[in-house]
Amino acid sequence: MVKKKSTVLSNWPKHLLQWGVLLAILCCLLVPVFVDGAKAADPEKYCPMGGLQALATFLFRGSLPCSMSSVQILMGIGLAAAVILFSKLFCSFLCPIGTVEDLLSRLHSLFRIKPLNPKNGGLADSLLRIFKYLLLFLVFYSTMGASELFCKNLDPYYAVATGFKGEITLWMSICTLGLALLGGLFIDRFWCKYLCPLGAISNTLKFWLWVAVLFAAYWLLGALGVNLPLWLVIGLFCLMGYLLEVLVRRPKLQLLHVMKNYGACNHCGRCESQCPYQIPINKMEGRIDHVDCTLCGDCVSACKNGALYVGMRKGRSNAPWKKLVPALLTLAICAAAIIAGRQFELPTIDEKWDVEENMELETMEIENLTSVKCFGSSMAFKARMQKVRGVHGVKTFVKSHRVVISYDPTVITPEKISEEVYVPSRCRIESPSWRDCPQVKVSTIRTEKMFNSSDLNNLANQFRFAYRDLGVFGLDSEYACPLIIHIYSDPSSELDEELLRSIVEKKSVDITNNDGELLRSIPVDFEFVRMEKETSLMDTRDYLKMMFDEFNSGFFNGRYEYGDSTRIEKRNEHYADSQWYIYEIENPGFEKPIYKRSYPFVSNWLSSHEGVLSVDVRLNGEYVPAMQICYTAPMTGEEIWRLLNMETWTITYAVDDVREEPARIKFTKEGRSYPIARQ
Repeated sequence: MVKKKSTVLSNWPKHLLQWGVLLAILCCLLVPVFVDGAKAADPEKYCPMGGLQALATFLFRGSLPCSMSSVQILMGIGLAAAVILFSKLFCSFLCPIGTVEDLLSRLHSLFRIKPLNPKNGGLADSLLRIFKYLLLFLVFYSTMGASELFCKNLDPYYAVATGFKGEITLWMSICTLGLALLGGLFIDRFWCKYLCPLGAISNTLKFWLWVAVLFAAYWLLGALGVNLPLWLVIGLFCLMGYLLEVLVRRPKLQLLHVMKNYGACNHCGRCESQCPYQIPINKMEGRIDHVDCTLCGDCVSACKNGALYVGMRKGRSNAPWKKLVPALLTLAICAAAIIAGRQFELPTIDEKWDVEENMELETMEIENLTSVKCFGSSMAFKARMQKVRGVHGVKTFVKSHRVVISYDPTVITPEKISEEVYVPSRCRIESPSWRDCPQVKVSTIRTEKMFNSSDLNNLANQFRFAYRDLGVFGLDSEYACPLIIHIYSDPSSELDEELLRSIVEKKSVDITNNDGELLRSIPVDFEFVRMEKETSLMDTRDYLKMMFDEFNSGFFNGRYEYGDSTRIEKRNEHYADSQWYIYEIENPGFEKPIYKRSYPFVSNWLSSHEGVLSVDVRLNGEYVPAMQICYTAPMTGEEIWRLLNMETWTITYAVDDVREEPARIKFTKEGRSYPIARQ
């Protein structure tokens, strides 16, 4: 048997593209680590597998899964077109997993591993190939049914690219990654041949005429009123692909092939030994039209007699430029897909409801709605709009954060729809002392392009980080056209129109630490309209109460009722005759989100102990945020302090789901107890 030798220099177009793609991915992932403020790269931005799933879901459901874009769909269409016309160019030149699999096959001699490659076309090889079709069925059936990309749960590339922090199922990702790495050490292209669902699609598309027949039959049955279930359609596609791959193996309808001049061949076996798929090239003549061929060019580069070349018809032709053709086609198809995909955008959802026959609907478009960013948020937006009388449809575009709303102009106006879309919000920047600053000044500005609650938070961050010396305490918004924003500040602050214009229209929000070091930069595009001339004064205590979000809980018979606002007067009658106490812990930091997210867990933990009646977080008599724990005997203030400072808490999620978890909050300042009087 001829030993496998490196073809890096002789087949440099393939390796240049492969390692160029890996280097680009690595740079995109590492840039945010070393460059402050750099945005993390999207590891699936140009993924053709996601694009094919998105296209299938769009055709079946009329919606796009997750945050899929037109670029990804065009990449998927480009891959399909390349397979049908030429070959599996993506697998050979661009796929990062394929590159790693190639590298693993080169390590055989280094680790003295004898490859265990099943004979191409043998029984073991044919049986193993069924697994990628089983994965293909699972991926497409799950994605098209739920409109969420299931492949991310198990894709080894996605798991590694996100640092195992993406939308993964950990055990699935670990299994597939382990199989790809360990299998690739012992069997050439193990993942590609036996597990890759994209490889299954590509091999099936090589027999594109049969695919066309299948979908023509599906369309015809649909036209006749016979609607086949989704699982059956996908199952037939996968079964047909598997049978064609293992029984036929040699598709005939591609334009481009590796061609063999049989007369020039000396049957040395170098071509077959270099082939990543062990295609029996040495025994073939004319076109190498095997289902596994990816036009990688390794066999062509290995041939010393020039018997192999890339072409469309027979005839000896060893022109050096011909080895560039597959790589150049790959680049051209990718460039065309990216350029075309940026020219239009498919809607993530496009749905209408309660449309009567003679109803004449109009549409309005809202831009910069960043809260609409995926399929789930699109469906949530649709649910909101369904409650608005006169609105009968929504179309969302998640990449550009646009929505198009269909409405009945005889029932509702665009201004009223905008009011329904906007959610008023407020942002606290800091809490002044009401004793040192008894009043705050209220200034009013008007803005545009601020439809999201996060937009007000970004503007607040301008004052929090870049303009912290202006004495601004907080902001809130009120819907109008243009939008009304109230600015609460120290009465001595000097906020004029030009200064506020420069702040609002700054093109980025720079988030810094206490030392002024830039942590990240958030792009914004707000528009300042005007500043109202009138200002007013507000009691600081009223401002503090307005900005503070209270948390209230109630326990009944030891069972925690999440989110209940029941007050102490309505507690369990079991403790009606006992003396009640408040254990109060003051902490200005209780206003921070990290604490707010922990309140339900504190309540859940304490509710399992007899004598704890409630856990509330509110402003106390000095208008300082305080956690107030109501308790009675046999509970004591000392015991509450001990419970709060335990390293682990017992959290009850359901009757049959009780977990030991690390404490969610670290308390440093001990509280105080005092009795409360009840009528």
